[in-house]
Amino acid sequence: MPTYRLDLAYDGTGFHGYARQPGVRTVQGELEDALFKHTGPVETSVAGRTDAGVHGRHQTVSFSADDLEPDRLWRSLNSQLGPEIAISSVSRATDDFDARFSALSRRYRYFIHSAPVPDPLTRLYTWHVPHALDVADMTEAAAAFVGEHDFASLCRAAEGRTTVRTVLEASWRRAGPQVLYDVRALAFCHQMVRSMVALCVEVGRGRLAAEDVPAVLAARDRNAARGAAPAHGLVLWAVEYGDAS
Repeated sequence: MPTYRLDLAYDGTGFHGYARQPGVRTVQGELEDALFKHTGPVETSVAGRTDAGVHGRHQTVSFSADDLEPDRLWRSLNSQLGPEIAISSVSRATDDFDARFSALSRRYRYFIHSAPVPDPLTRLYTWHVPHALDVADMTEAAAAFVGEHDFASLCRAAEGRTTVRTVLEASWRRAGPQVLYDVRALAFCHQMVRSMVALCVEVGRGRLAAEDVPAVLAARDRNAARGAAPAHGLVLWAVEYGDAS
């Protein structure tokens, strides 16, 4: 049975996360319901299961089905799912392609609006922090995340699953009133990026020293962290695959 790849984006505001859940709207639920008209019941695989309110600039999904016409499916899905979900491409993939397990890395970006008053036009996609933030200190704090670490202090634990992750890049930068966090890792655990952001904001406000961040990680205790930043500022920015995908 052929394997297909979907590349898509979505505004997470109206969804209870990516993964299908009974009784609530989810991206997976809407997508699989739209696919049903072409494939019947179908099981999809996804690169990253985003939380409620988190957005996706570039998400990837794969599934197996009988022969489909990619262009026709692309038009149909967009007509059913837009404007909250937009399918940028539908393509036939190699038989061994899996959106989750074939991914080499995931990149997230977090948006903060650092100004005395909020911006009504970006409020659904940025976290308003009405305080001055020291971006250099925040980048120093984020440097402690790079490498292989046990992120138990920064993850909501899932029973029987490891919280060890490998972070490849992590940095902050300012763009006008916005402060942006870019982080790339092989994979992430639940609430990991949002917890990184909350911890770095504490550093940026001067309420925690950058040199204290390694000790927070070493504690491997959720109570050692500073909570999680709001979901609506977070975007799954990109997923990296090998050339064969």
